[in-house]
Amino acid sequence: MAPAELTHPAYGRARRVTPFASVVLCENPGMMTLDGTNTWILRAPGASRAVVVDPGPRKHRKHLANVLDEAGEVELTLFTHRHDDHVGALKRFRKMTGAPTRAYSSDFSFDAPRLTDREVIEAAGLRITVMHTPGHTLDSTSFLVECDGHRAVLTGDTVLGSGTTVLDPRDGTLGDYFHSLNRLIVEAADVPMLPGHGPDHAELGPVARFYKQHREERLEQIRAALVELGKSPHEAKPMKVVKTVYADVDEELWPAAKMSVKAQLEYLRTL
Repeated sequence: MAPAELTHPAYGRARRVTPFASVVLCENPGMMTLDGTNTWILRAPGASRAVVVDPGPRKHRKHLANVLDEAGEVELTLFTHRHDDHVGALKRFRKMTGAPTRAYSSDFSFDAPRLTDREVIEAAGLRITVMHTPGHTLDSTSFLVECDGHRAVLTGDTVLGSGTTVLDPRDGTLGDYFHSLNRLIVEAADVPMLPGHGPDHAELGPVARFYKQHREERLEQIRAALVELGKSPHEAKPMKVVKTVYADVDEELWPAAKMSVKAQLEYLRTL
């Protein structure tokens, strides 16, 4: 088992976070992945099999070996959403474990049905409640895990351990995202947070509230930028808005900011 003294980021070794959850950090750091993708290994104390959440990107075989060193026999693999740094390893990991895979999208569900909102999964001695939390992507899903009176919530990329979440304009929407943040605040505010990237937190509530406040502030900044540019939400070019609102942000981050701005402009068009 992982030594208690390990702290995030710790590559190549399993780090125990709760009595039933350990994390192995994939060494795929980047602008969108922070320190890398967190692969979560869930198992009740004394259980013989484990649930693995988000085995990570493709072409990281050593990471998968490290995950299996901690997990042992895998009963089920779950995915929080469709992005490659979470689902890329699906084919190889399924071959290595033989375990069924489940996601909110049927595209990543094999040998088992796709997930449904508020479904309860009993596996590895745990009770896992599915929470559909779209916004980052349409299929984004969180998992509330319960074991012997202890709880934790895996938030995927809906709420990260540091920084802020990008809304993917292909199918992520700000309206969905506000709803998802509100749901997490109401249903799991006092629960430890186990994110898809970045460090874990003792309570989800303060982080989710910060995320909501940040989005509301950015929305007001975009409204002000539209006035400055003399454009309506329908007329504005996303990158022109980025250059106004994110002028104090490193330009390397502007492409990511543009994705969120697109989603925010779309939100304003619906008001």
